[in-house]
Amino acid sequence: MKFAFLILKFFPYGGVQRDMLRIAQDCVALGHTVTIFTGEWRGERPANLAVHLFKPRGWLNHHRQQSLITQMQAAVQARQGADAFDAVVGFNRMPNLDVYFAADPCYAARMAREPFYKRWSGRFRFFSAMEQAVFGAEANTQILLLNQQDQTVFQHWYATDSQRFHLIPPNIPLQRFDSLPAKDYRAHVRETFDLPKDAIVLLTVGSAFVRKGVDRAIVALSSLPEPLKARCWLLAAGEFESSSNMRAFAAQHGVGARCIEAGGRPDIPALMRGCDLLVHAARSELAGIVLIEAMTAGLPLLVTGVCGYAGYVAQAQAGTVLDEPFIQTRMNQALQGMLTALPEAHWGAQGRAFVAQMAAQQSSHPEARLLIACAARKQSA
Repeated sequence: MKFAFLILKFFPYGGVQRDMLRIAQDCVALGHTVTIFTGEWRGERPANLAVHLFKPRGWLNHHRQQSLITQMQAAVQARQGADAFDAVVGFNRMPNLDVYFAADPCYAARMAREPFYKRWSGRFRFFSAMEQAVFGAEANTQILLLNQQDQTVFQHWYATDSQRFHLIPPNIPLQRFDSLPAKDYRAHVRETFDLPKDAIVLLTVGSAFVRKGVDRAIVALSSLPEPLKARCWLLAAGEFESSSNMRAFAAQHGVGARCIEAGGRPDIPALMRGCDLLVHAARSELAGIVLIEAMTAGLPLLVTGVCGYAGYVAQAQAGTVLDEPFIQTRMNQALQGMLTALPEAHWGAQGRAFVAQMAAQQSSHPEARLLIACAARKQSA
């Protein structure tokens, strides 16, 4: 089968982009072909995937997104006859998709909590129309869902047919960690970032400073008692928005020298193996594959309950899940308690054992197999 994957931007270290590339490679491994249409690609292009780039036009972000969608869909529709695609898969919301990988929370639900005047904007009309095109009752798009709870939210706003939702299990990245060379990763992290050998290193991974709760992690770090704080550093991996200023925020809280903005990095598995605690205090997180990655690495976690995969952390007893609504002082206390207990705790080993058990129960390439089944269903309709 021939698949068209549509994604507005590809950043090699972003969660959705990593998922897209992995699923594309899985489809190829199962004997199918994948062509990727995108407006931006960073990093190397895989030799077994065709990548087509388009130039966005417009001054405003939603105008640029609309121009990309129009160009990509025109290119897909131009493929006729033997070159036609069997299925069009979107990793951003847009019309005329056969399958959508639902990696973002419900826009309608989020905007209902915002001031009413925001619903007068062109931006609101654009993103609402894109979400309606995927989830609306009149649409036929099949939806790969990461979190069962979010199906209820989407159905509340769009009355989406339950038959169109397909829950996919979390990807267990055992290979990414098993393939790491034998090495003292604790020493590697401390040498790479010029830290003391006995440094306690907190890790955050994410591309949105506020939404992923990096600011909350900085505040919690600043609240630690001085003897403990003197041994702690926060390492933030990810490409933050241009509007964020982590250094200034950390300096305002008196921990500027203890917070390292590492940027987008290809060595996240190595960092997870070498750090002491993953802090993921997200305000919104549909799933949170970073939680599964941390558990696979044997890294204890401190996470908020809004994360779709937080339930796995609780089941595995792999760390602490903060109750909602979020209260910063509770996070501060939880961080201090976890750091104090780390030498005797078994969170890392328990998380690693849990994901190994999940992996043993899963079939290989679950998302790719769902895509193939959806394409076969479309052809037989």
